[in-house]
Amino acid sequence: MCSAIGFLHVIGDESKEIKGIAIDSREVKSSYVFIAIIGTEVDGNAYVAQAVNNGATVVVSENAPDLTDLPEAVAWVQVADARKAASSISEWFYGYPSRQLKLIGVTGTNGKSSVVYMLHQLFGYLGYRAGMFSTIINKSHTTELPARLTTPDPVSLSKGLAEMVDQGCDYVFMEVSSHALDQKRVEALDFDGAVFTNITHDHLDYHLTFKNYRDAKKSFFDRLKSDAFALVNEDDRNGMFMIQNTQARTQTFGLRSMADYTCQILEMDLIAMTIHLDGQDVLTRITGRFNAYNLLAVYGVADLCGMNKVEVLQGLSMLQEAPGRFQRVKLPVEIEAEAPVGIVDYAHTPDAVEKVTQAAQDIIEHNGRVIIALGCGGNRDRDKRPAMGWAAAQNADIAVFTSDNPRNENPQKIIDEMYDSLDAPLKAKVFKIVDRREAIRLAVSLARAGDVVIVAGKGHEQYQEIDGVKNPFDDRVELKKALTQKIKW
Repeated sequence: MCSAIGFLHVIGDESKEIKGIAIDSREVKSSYVFIAIIGTEVDGNAYVAQAVNNGATVVVSENAPDLTDLPEAVAWVQVADARKAASSISEWFYGYPSRQLKLIGVTGTNGKSSVVYMLHQLFGYLGYRAGMFSTIINKSHTTELPARLTTPDPVSLSKGLAEMVDQGCDYVFMEVSSHALDQKRVEALDFDGAVFTNITHDHLDYHLTFKNYRDAKKSFFDRLKSDAFALVNEDDRNGMFMIQNTQARTQTFGLRSMADYTCQILEMDLIAMTIHLDGQDVLTRITGRFNAYNLLAVYGVADLCGMNKVEVLQGLSMLQEAPGRFQRVKLPVEIEAEAPVGIVDYAHTPDAVEKVTQAAQDIIEHNGRVIIALGCGGNRDRDKRPAMGWAAAQNADIAVFTSDNPRNENPQKIIDEMYDSLDAPLKAKVFKIVDRREAIRLAVSLARAGDVVIVAGKGHEQYQEIDGVKNPFDDRVELKKALTQKIKW
């Protein structure tokens, strides 16, 4: 194990049998390695005694041990960086699974989940076994794996990759978050390609400045190997910045620029979009200008992986939107024509809110209106709340501000922070209601046939977190129920 990491000192017997790895002392069993990571809220070194009591025979830490308390049966490995060591040890323990398949990472503020989800679909259509790690779901070919974070911890990542290798996966597509990059969760993984979708205001509660956030994203491309590829959105003003120092071969995509991969939107409505791509007209089941960027990224990855272009273009027409990503709520056929269109989207940044409302405005019928219900998450970046409120009120015809996942904050206070900085004309377009279910019902009650009702912020999530409790709640279910009841009334 020590050969896999840059250690400073080893105290104790180095010839230990290792049966597992854990960064959570509660998960430690007999003959485990416990890696004590200093986290943003918890210091793993405070739980060394618990880990040893649970059976840990090796402790990895940035700290030197207290020799008076260190049992003889326990070896202590001191390292310069416990986070980096966790990634390296995990890869070593599970047999370096990231080297045994093609691993493609996708980073950016918006679009990561959609691109990863569509890549997984496409490569399955092309006949490959593929896995994915995403905010929505982790999947090994057809087997679902637990998903808690956008990018899992390093132990879970390597374990999941090893399972994907065992199931014969050829490709794995992974969302790579800025938190994961900053915390070195993917440090030891061997990526064959990386995609940059875009970057806008988000996660400044964690990164503190936009520069820190942007630099975390850039670090992903800085460490790519020379035989990997880097595919970036050239229309984003930070796209070319991402690849300034990369050793990887670089390619670009975009709608506005002279990019390597570009397309033209020919037609677009609420259920489909036709694009002209690589000399072919492609009818897709996915709509919205922002999704044209996602489709370009997917096409670019497939091409850079050596896929047959004709088969890829055919595959694009088969793709479905990711759950909770500009997802239209399906209604019974007998009431669909009378009802407003309902859309659920994960948009939880100012830019994403602007894009989904503009996408709806682009495709509604004459005299149709866009009505949006949304909130902002509690215990998260407060600075984006006024900007999200403005994006909704400015781009929608009517906005209903409500709770998202308030967590441990007062939901009314969050709503007020979204609302208070608006000017009078925009405030006149806004309703405020704390209860999310009632807010969805209000948005639907204000709508008529030909309108689009967007419920934004939570997307695929099936809970609402209030005061530490995750209560069952699904925007798709609630919106469908409200639309159905409206017509039956």
